[in-house]
Amino acid sequence: MRNVPLLSRVGADRADELRTDVDAAVAGWSDALLLKVDQRNQVLISGGRVVLGRAAKHSATPDEHAVFLGRLPNGVHVWAVRGALEAPEDPHAETEVLDLRRAGLVFDDTSSQLVATATALLNWHESARFSAVDGSPTKSSKAGWARVDPVTGREEFPRMDPAVICLIHDGHDRAVLARQTVWPERLFSLIAGFVEAGESFESCVVREVAEEIGLSVTDVTYLGSQPWPFPRSLMVGFHAIGDPEQEFVFSDGEIAEAGWFSRSEVREALNEGDWSSDSTSRLLLPGSISIAREIIESWAFAD
Repeated sequence: MRNVPLLSRVGADRADELRTDVDAAVAGWSDALLLKVDQRNQVLISGGRVVLGRAAKHSATPDEHAVFLGRLPNGVHVWAVRGALEAPEDPHAETEVLDLRRAGLVFDDTSSQLVATATALLNWHESARFSAVDGSPTKSSKAGWARVDPVTGREEFPRMDPAVICLIHDGHDRAVLARQTVWPERLFSLIAGFVEAGESFESCVVREVAEEIGLSVTDVTYLGSQPWPFPRSLMVGFHAIGDPEQEFVFSDGEIAEAGWFSRSEVREALNEGDWSSDSTSRLLLPGSISIAREIIESWAFAD
């Protein structure tokens, strides 16, 4: 890929050592900054950056629902909580409310990392309040990076569901793009699917492509990955080679149509914008926040 996917950017130190040294993490609360994420996973942004308030203004110490996101380059700690968004202290600051899908393109590296991490962690806590083993209530621990059964001491950690996403090409000038049955006409992207138990990423690519469009692919090559906290996926990107002479077969019902597109066709569609544009192009492609867009662009504009 030509660029790091937008949600894979790094701008802060995750400072994982402070998750086990909670006293040190809490000691930084008085000078820490706080990211608030509302119930719709929206945040307040200003000038391409997420708005961070003062943690001490929220509470004297971090409550049980606060999650530790890491340290900024200047050493200041950053935490996140679920709550109503508040205007910044500067009354002249121009702000808007956006979620990660819509704001990812305008965020700087630090904001992208902080919001992606906060969204994933806060969503996980809300769905993991009870043990998956025996249904016992659990409590947040390790500065929000684990939940523990207070009776048995059993710990549970944030879940991520790995999924593959693959651009299939003919080794030359054509690539496969497909449209899911639930998408509007003209909206196309790459083949993707979740990794099954006991399966490697590469094996998953071969299986998913065969199941969704009936092609047999070879030369599966890893490209890169991106967290996708909607709600808790990790997208792992690949290239693979397919045969344009092989017929498409849509056996699992997820794909409505697929086709081989030339580099020039894909470039034209990319230049028209993305799915949200008013383009009349016969081909509309994913937005810039997705790893799919980066994979497609990297292939389309390869030397």
